[in-house]
Amino acid sequence: MVPIVSLWVPILLSAVVVFLASFVVHMLLRYHWTDFSRMPGEDNVMAAIRKEGVPPGAYNFPHCSSPKEMSSEEIVKKWEQGPVGFLTVIPAGPPRMGGQLVQWFVYTVVVGILVAYVTGRALAEGVEYLQVFRIAGTAAFLTYAGAEPVMSIWHKRNWSTSIKFIIDGLIYALLTAGIFGWLWPR
Repeated sequence: MVPIVSLWVPILLSAVVVFLASFVVHMLLRYHWTDFSRMPGEDNVMAAIRKEGVPPGAYNFPHCSSPKEMSSEEIVKKWEQGPVGFLTVIPAGPPRMGGQLVQWFVYTVVVGILVAYVTGRALAEGVEYLQVFRIAGTAAFLTYAGAEPVMSIWHKRNWSTSIKFIIDGLIYALLTAGIFGWLWPR
């Protein structure tokens, strides 16, 4: 067993490397730039949302408050007529990425801590690189990519988009696993 405190270097280094890798994936490779499509009548939809004063948040439509309401004639009719969907509204204004980047970095540190915990409980000091790589990589992959299919299963996100995020998670997991294997206490 290896205590988390002796793994702070791979925790922080993997967080920094994954953070930088995500920059490369999202800003330089640009394969995520097709994750969303322009909505037909975008200006009209935006005007309607603005007119209703919809605050930032996550919404579904038609909305049901209970299982009983789901079977009501009114809701069934709305579902049949459509549209049916999910909508996320964020605050108005030009995108400001600072807060999201800070949250993303904190998340990569948390992933590093979780990987350190799992790997540190499973392995002892001095084990070979590949053993550390396997355990750390699996834990990191589950953390970075494990929930991505949920968005396609329940929220109808295109599977191609979820697969791209799973590939991202695999890249981040391999980098994390490599760093933990390299810096594992000998």
